[in-house]
Order: sequence, then structure tokens, then C-alpha cells
Amino acid sequence: MSDSYQTLQPAAWHEDARGVPRSLEYGDFYHGEAGPLPQARHVFLGGNGLPGRWRGRASFTIAETGFGLGHNFLAAWRAWLDDTDRSGRLHYLAFEAHPFPVADLRRAWGRLPADHLDLARELAGHWPALLPGVHRLDLQEGRVTLTLLFGDIRRLARQAQARVDAFFLDGFAPRVNPDMWSPAVFGQLRRLAVSGATAATWCSAGQVRRDLRDAGFLVDKVPGIAGKRDMTVAVLRPGLGAASPDPGRCRVAVVGGGLAGAGVAQALAGRGHQVEVWDPQCALDVDPALRRRGAAALVPALSPDDDTRSRLSRAGLARARARWLDLAEAARPQACGALVCAQSEAQAEAQRRALARLGFPEDWVRWLDPAGARLRAGVGVPEGGLWFPDALRVCPGELIAALLSLPGVTRRAAAVGALVPVGDDGWSLRDAGGRELGQADRVVLANALHARALLATAMPVDRLPVLSGLAPLAGQVSLYPAGESDVPRCVLSGHGYCLPPRAGWGVAGSTYRPDAAEAVADEAGHRDILSRVRDWVDAREIPWLGRGEAAGWAGWRAATRDHLPLIGAVPDRPGLWLACAYGSRGLSWSALAGDLIGAWMDGEPVPAERELVRRIGPR
Repeated sequence: MSDSYQTLQPAAWHEDARGVPRSLEYGDFYHGEAGPLPQARHVFLGGNGLPGRWRGRASFTIAETGFGLGHNFLAAWRAWLDDTDRSGRLHYLAFEAHPFPVADLRRAWGRLPADHLDLARELAGHWPALLPGVHRLDLQEGRVTLTLLFGDIRRLARQAQARVDAFFLDGFAPRVNPDMWSPAVFGQLRRLAVSGATAATWCSAGQVRRDLRDAGFLVDKVPGIAGKRDMTVAVLRPGLGAASPDPGRCRVAVVGGGLAGAGVAQALAGRGHQVEVWDPQCALDVDPALRRRGAAALVPALSPDDDTRSRLSRAGLARARARWLDLAEAARPQACGALVCAQSEAQAEAQRRALARLGFPEDWVRWLDPAGARLRAGVGVPEGGLWFPDALRVCPGELIAALLSLPGVTRRAAAVGALVPVGDDGWSLRDAGGRELGQADRVVLANALHARALLATAMPVDRLPVLSGLAPLAGQVSLYPAGESDVPRCVLSGHGYCLPPRAGWGVAGSTYRPDAAEAVADEAGHRDILSRVRDWVDAREIPWLGRGEAAGWAGWRAATRDHLPLIGAVPDRPGLWLACAYGSRGLSWSALAGDLIGAWMDGEPVPAERELVRRIGPR
């Protein structure tokens, strides 16, 4: 297991005789005698000059060092809503080593006043699975975001990316939880702070004040609440801190109208940017009957050491569910779950060992023996497998068409052949003959294998060796008329895959042809796919699989040597971004890449850890 992995230990509900929630692990209470909301308003809002400081701002970001039962967040959200001069958006970043299950949060929130209870219900409906890492929740129709970092703050403070205006320092007392008040953590908070950032805490311990000063804050004591004489407030010293983000609305050109481009277009248009998608071919121009025939699956990876691909893929699934499950029915993914089928008894044992090591919650993944697997899938799975209830079956053609039809997205049916800088960070898009097609403030290259050639018109691509190593990989899937069949009932994934029928078609896949001269669907490919699937599932119980004449779809994948995508800003080329090299996981990276690029452009908390972002950045 990698040294960085830590099993997440959820909190257990406990309250004293007065009904006040108390942590058994730390032996301390979740709020003081004044109650959680008065404390939040006096200490954290008042101590940070809120709501006054967010007025007139396009966005405002708060970071909290201990989310606990969420009362401080709910109080801030309520105050923001009640302020008619509030900022355009509110971002809230919160660390929590021991998050509560949603059932316990509902119990704590049941005592809230009505105006807070409505917000608590919305938050409960978005509460994530208790998995380590970063979770972004979109609330209030996207105007409020909550970015949760589950795990040890000593590690995660180094992993966070944000530009923070105000800090709520609300861990358990330093005597029982010293790690949360350490100089190392305060140093990371200073890294996240913008110029003029403030901090407030109920804690008035001398060492905490001294460590805040050493981290770069000017510190003072002010009156506390409910019999507590003092509390601490602080402001970052002049000359320190990053510039506050200026999320002005931009003209963004997205080159490529496939899954990568559509995911970026949705994320940026939702933030108010004017998005033009440039592609000579577009899903909207395809016969809808043909669009409905194709299908693919979004299934998270799982490794025993929770490696980069595993962590990114579960973040990708979470962002896809957040972005796509509210789409119109034709484009909406089918939340049918997936069974990652063991290929042998040895692999089944390896899957069970991985689950035991990782300690993931059973509502996100669990092991199913052959009998349990049959109940889920409706067909025989001889070795059992891993059940992922959140996995999705997706119709890519319908999904892309829906995303490219969203307000704020314009399609341009033209091929971009060259990029020429304009001004400090703008770009001119030219065709192959040098004629200008349009201009943009930002350009995102989401055109797979063609990204390298297009980028070469703007810079020497040998500066990015990973992009230089981008390789084409041909493959095909098989499509069979499925009638009214209802099997399999979920995505079946193993050495190949088999998907639940939809719109009269069942899909099985796929082939990988690294040295192919062209991408074609042929009979040899259909035979290859059938032989793969029949190795690990009782295909006789799937009535449509291998019956009759198969149709097919073939295409190219663009893959790096480490099979990770390339997502991020191009070094030394302001305003130029990459979202490519998705390989066979286009669905996993699509929505995640859009939100990563959107967060970077607008200065929002980034929905992934810094070390993961470095591994997928252009390099």
C-alpha cells in the first residue's frame, strides 16, 4: 500500500445528558454553551467581518479547519442568502478527518430553525460517500459550492488549492487535537490566503496566537461569547497573500466536439463564460436514431493502494453524476450500477483483500459472491465481483448532443488549423490556409490526437514530452438488437464489458488495436469481443449477445504511456489549456476536466488534490 493512503475513520454519534454532541475520540464537544448558530454568527461570521466583506464581490471563499456537524457552513450560507448585496458566488472549503454519516447529520440538523433546515435538507441530499479525498458539492443551483476534504488535515492542507478570503479555525481544543492547530497547518493556510485574508476562532490560547503570527498574520483578541472572555481574530500582514480571483466572463474557444470538449463546454458555460465549440463534425448533426445505438460505461477503478487512476476515476464519477443526472431523459445516464467481475478465484481473493485494506464504505463498493452477483446482474457470474452501485451506463452521442445544446454554448462547424497569440493572453483561431476563423480570450484543446499538431503551431511540442508520446489506439464495440431483454441488469465489466440494453440495443466491447492502420468494425473484432465476454460471464443467459448480425462502431483513442489524461494550462502559453489523452476513459475524465479547468480559470477551490493535478498536467 502506498505511504500516502490513510483509511478514513468516520465519526460516531454521541451526545451527553443535555443532548450536546460530543466526540468520543477527542473527548470534546462539537459546539460551546451558546449553541452552534450563535457561536457561528459571533465568532466566525462576526470575527471575519461578514457579511460586509463579501458585498460587491463576484465570488468569496471561506475555508474551515473542522467541518464537524456543518453548523458554521449552514450559518454562513444562510447569512449569504439573507444579504441582498451578497457576492455572486460563495465557495466554502472544509477539512474533516472524521466525517459523519448523513443519518447522524440529519439527527443533529433536526434541531435547526426552519430557515436553516431547508438548507440542511439540500446539503443532506448532496452529502457524499465517506471516501478519503476531495468532494465538491454544488448547491443553490451552483451559486454555492462546498468543497470537502476528508482525511488528516496535516496531509490535506498541503493538497488543497484555493484562494481564501476568510478562515474559520474551528477544530477541537489544542490540548486534545494539537495537529489541527500546528504551525505546519497555519503555514498552509497562509499559502491559500489572498491579500487581506482574515481568520477567526473561539480559541484564545497563547501558543495558537503566536503560531498565527509566525505564519504571517496580525493577531488580536476580542470579546468572546457565552461566558468565554476572549476569542482570536487575525488578518494577513500587508504585502502577503495571492491576488483575489477575478472571475470575469471570457470568450472561450473549445477545439473538439467529443466527450472532452462537451464536458469542458458544460462546465465553462455554467460559470457564465461564452463558449464556442469548434469541430467540423458535431453530434447534433447525427441522426438521433444512430445516436441512441451507442453506449459506454462509467465505472471507477479500484487498486489495492488507491493509486492515481483510482482516485481520479472516483472523482470523475462523482463529477459526472453531479453534472449529468439532471439532464433530459434521452441524454441522462442510466444509474444502473456496475459489477466488476473477477476473472478467476485468485482475482476474486485479490478484490476481497483490496476492500479490506482500503476500508471503503459498503454503500460505495462491496464484494458480491456468485449468488449475490447473479441477483444483481440477472445472469451467472461464476467468480463474483465488486459491486459499484453509483456506476453509470451512458449514451455518449445523446450526452454530447445535450451538452453542446446548453445555453451559452455555440457550435462552429469548422476545423481549426493554427493558433496565433493576440495581445497578452488572447488567441486567434486560423484555418489550414491561415484565414482567421475567430478570436478567444482562452482556448482549450480537447481534440484528442489532433491536439499535438495544433499545439505545434503555437509552441515547440518537444517541451511537453508526455504530449509528444501521445499514441493512437484503434478499437471497436459490437451492437446487437436486444428487443425487450432486461439482462444484464447492470454494467458487467471484466475482460471486456457487456451493457444493459437500451432503446432496443445491447452493447459489448471492446477491442484494442495499437498498431492498426485504420479504425474499422469487422467480424474479427466481433469474434474477439464475444470470446472475451464469454470467459467470465454465462453468456447463454444474455439472449441478445452474439445472436444475429452484429452492428459495430469503431474509432480512435488517444492515450499516454501511463494511461492518465492531460488536463491543465499549457506552460508559458497564457490562456491556452489542454483536455485530451482520455484513452478508454473518456467518460471518467469529461466532467472532471471541465470542473478542474473552470475552477482554475475562475479561482475557485479545485476539486482534486494537488498531487493528482500535477500528475495529469501538461508536462
